Amino acid sequence: MGVTGGQISPVRSRERFLLGESVEGSVRGTILNSWMRSRLLGLSPEQTDLPYTDDFDPDSRLVRAAAPVLDQLQIRFSGSQMNISLADGNGTVLQRRFGEPALAGRLPPIQSVPGFVFAERYAGTNGIGLALAERRLCQVYGAEHFAERSQGNACSAIPIRDQFSGHIVGVLCFGYPRGYEDPSLPVLVRRAAESIERRIMEQSSARERALLRTYLDARLRARGGETGDDGQLIGLDELTDGGLDRQDQMILKARATELICSPQRAAVEVSLSHGRGVTLLSSPVTSLSGVEGVVVEAVLTGESPPAHHLAASKHTASALGALSLAATEHAESLPWHLADAAADRAAAAGSAASDTPGAPDGTPADAPGAVRGLVLVGEPEVGKYAVAARRRLELLAEASTRIGTTLDVSRTAWELAETAVPRLADYVTVDLPGAVLRGEESADPQADLRRTVVHGIRDDCPFYPVGHQVRLDPGTPHMRCLEGEPAVLETNLQATTPAWMIPGLDHARGILAYDVHSMICVPLLARGVLLGIATFYRSQDPAPFGDDDTRLAQELAARAALCIDNARRYTREHTLALALQRSLLPRGLPEQGAVEVAHHYLPAESGVGGDWFDVIPLSGTRVALLVGDVVGHGLHAAATMGRLRIAARNFAELELAPDELLTHLDNLLVRLDREEEDASATGSNGIVGATCLYAVYDPTSQVCTMARAGHPPPALVDPDGRVTFPDLPPGPPLGLGGLPFETAEIRLPEHSTLVLYTDGLVDGRDRDVDVALDQLRDALAHPDRRPEDTCRAVIEAVAPEHPGDDIALLVARTRTVPPDRIATWDLPPDPSLVADVRGAATRRLADWGLDELSFAAELMLSELVTNAVRYGSEPIQVRLIHDRSLICEVSDGSSTAPHLRRAATTDEGGRGLFLVAQLSQAWGARYTPHGKVIWAECALDAA
Repeated sequence: MGVTGGQISPVRSRERFLLGESVEGSVRGTILNSWMRSRLLGLSPEQTDLPYTDDFDPDSRLVRAAAPVLDQLQIRFSGSQMNISLADGNGTVLQRRFGEPALAGRLPPIQSVPGFVFAERYAGTNGIGLALAERRLCQVYGAEHFAERSQGNACSAIPIRDQFSGHIVGVLCFGYPRGYEDPSLPVLVRRAAESIERRIMEQSSARERALLRTYLDARLRARGGETGDDGQLIGLDELTDGGLDRQDQMILKARATELICSPQRAAVEVSLSHGRGVTLLSSPVTSLSGVEGVVVEAVLTGESPPAHHLAASKHTASALGALSLAATEHAESLPWHLADAAADRAAAAGSAASDTPGAPDGTPADAPGAVRGLVLVGEPEVGKYAVAARRRLELLAEASTRIGTTLDVSRTAWELAETAVPRLADYVTVDLPGAVLRGEESADPQADLRRTVVHGIRDDCPFYPVGHQVRLDPGTPHMRCLEGEPAVLETNLQATTPAWMIPGLDHARGILAYDVHSMICVPLLARGVLLGIATFYRSQDPAPFGDDDTRLAQELAARAALCIDNARRYTREHTLALALQRSLLPRGLPEQGAVEVAHHYLPAESGVGGDWFDVIPLSGTRVALLVGDVVGHGLHAAATMGRLRIAARNFAELELAPDELLTHLDNLLVRLDREEEDASATGSNGIVGATCLYAVYDPTSQVCTMARAGHPPPALVDPDGRVTFPDLPPGPPLGLGGLPFETAEIRLPEHSTLVLYTDGLVDGRDRDVDVALDQLRDALAHPDRRPEDTCRAVIEAVAPEHPGDDIALLVARTRTVPPDRIATWDLPPDPSLVADVRGAATRRLADWGLDELSFAAELMLSELVTNAVRYGSEPIQVRLIHDRSLICEVSDGSSTAPHLRRAATTDEGGRGLFLVAQLSQAWGARYTPHGKVIWAECALDAA
């Protein structure tokens, strides 16, 4: 909200706000937040009084640095209505300048006299207060001011920072009439603030140069201005013959910076590369202007210096002073850079002009031949800033390795908190929407924001616990981050309770009771998606958070947000793949009487694979058992698994033998692989292959026919508890194409247990297959257990704690059809014997108590036997099986199967199979090595 059509007036919005109506979207967010804070603080728009104090330094470093800049601004705005103000970091006005000097007499004291405090908590929304609250350039126009007294004014204000510490030390504010507006004002006020910041930095540089000059002069005086060969002070790079390498220099300067932090004498031994040792000596020094600092020298102790180092050049004291000052003139940015190589050599050359034993600061005299080099000189506060900067860089480097070690959203959020505590903050909370935890994007983060992490220096953190649903009030830092602010810094929670804390004052008091005095709230943004909020709190460190800490928190949050987004995307992909895979696996086991079966599926922790299993009822009371494993992980593997499982079920329905079924699956996979190669330009992953084990068990003969394609053999548990692994022909993996598969037949006594599994159960990068097979053997050596119990025991004993591959387990306990429930007749190809078969079948059905099925059975047998006699070949056999249904089978030696067709009204035949299909609940044909079998099933309750 600003200049619109020549008018600078959000008057209507302000009136609506004061009446309690919603104005969101009609006024700038920063102004609206300030209005809300002003109202929560209990301020009144009609309030006219502001705090006044004369307890400020009119000649402070800020005032001295800003005076020339303010003078130039006054000249620039000469004759205008411009009011230029300089305030300190608390909002107290220190200096005023006017474009028209007469304004000072016409304006009220609040706008013309230094000493009034314009902090937002006293003055409401205004330029100085808003710049301090937002910590950036702010503009306030007319009715955007909260107080009535400022409605006719506009202003542009910007914070002034100490570039060494990053702290805000003041505010520069341009005030002008509401109708006076120039697009260049924001640029001009920014440049003016930068000029003041440079001058503050130059003051510090001058102080550093004065300290260096005092130190060098003191050494000359201590030596009496004479030269000598003992106790020479040389440059840091000349302490060794080849000079210190970069790593050694970094170590020395880092330790020297730590020594400067404390204005006391100290001696520290530092070990360098190649077995060399250096002693760092720190001593306090005071310049003629009263600046107190510390100088750090290095004394080589690891080995004797080369002879030519003891014959350094000899300069006079005046030459020393000129050279040292010339060296330090290059130090214009950071004070710790004053001790560069030029300054070292200047100090070394100057010290060589004296041979008086003893140092000017009273340190012990140097041993004969000792070599000393100047490392750093500076003020203690500057050393603290340097150490803090280095530690921030170290924290960022550590964060790159500690955050994002897993693809778990919650764990990544915890890693952010663990990295920040205690080196940046004392407490950290992370709030994420429930949708993000599930791997989705949140359409409305504030509607389902949940506390995900609470971590701090104490276990009894005073914050809402993990899992708590966070509800945010308008104007809170958290809500402001959700609404688009890059970060919100609160520097003084203890002095005056912020307005946004008032609605939840009881909870806020609980937090403040833990001495929490400042906080930083940062949104977690990655790839344009808002993922949540991270909040950092400080309590033990007496220094509040500053802008440097805010930038560090933002950097940590940005890195964590990217890792959280990666984890979220992985979670989404994993969830989709797992859902797809589970939807493609059997949801229940079909009814059949051949085996008592149980299964267990365990997905991998790191991804979804392509393992599958199936139980397929076949004709003649037989059952097919199937396990398989597609190579690879993810959606592609799951989708391929689904295609193979459906194909395998369809091939099984065709009554194919195990080796033939595997051949068809192999051909299918080869075709799919070719299709993937053709689609490789779309970025699709090619299919590498799959393994499979297919077994068909016949409870009437107790024979199990098996074939495998690159799959582990099954485990077989005899009724007496003996566990074996049948030696099946291995067969190639599916997808190679053109290679044969072989079958093996094994007789399984009743109550034997057949265990099929995928390689994830026994194989692994860190596992010995033989050991895993022994564990499997021990777990299966209990034949009296039910299949469900066997599944559970195998998973507990053999499966790895953190599976890296999917595990599919299928346990089948065999049953048999009693011989007295099977009737078999061998027939010659004589049509006259059809009647005899009908009679024999009727008698057997009567013995089984199935008289009500006699009519349907007679008709079906008549048609099937007649077809076998007319169109088949010997041997012809009829079999009745009384199981879960009545099964009628007629086999012959011909491989020609009949087909159901619609007979015309004039046809004399062709209705037999139609009649069979109507009388039975299912019918079909299967091929055998010696011919075919036509079968029909009739439900026991069909009558």
